[in-house]
Amino acid sequence: MQDLRANLQQQEMLMFGPWITVSLLALESSEVIGLRVAKLARGGLDAENEAHLLVNEKVVAVFDTSMRLVCGATTSDLIDRFREQVAANVLRLSTERQPALGHE
Repeated sequence: MQDLRANLQQQEMLMFGPWITVSLLALESSEVIGLRVAKLARGGLDAENEAHLLVNEKVVAVFDTSMRLVCGATTSDLIDRFREQVAANVLRLSTERQPALGHE
């Protein structure tokens, strides 16, 4: 009975697992988009630097993803990598957004 239960759980993960991670990636990405749009809307040198960083990230992502696929990466591996990059951007953009103490 336990083997049957474990088999069913494994089948559920194979069926729903990728959709869950893709959904999480979409939600997490929307946060980065919001933070970036806010930064770009403020204008100035910070916005210009963010625009250059955004384009650079996309170019690097194309080459990185291509190389990973050629080397045999799975879709799950790619999604996990994208989620890591999104998490790093959320951390960077949200900490930049907070005003320094005493400078409001």
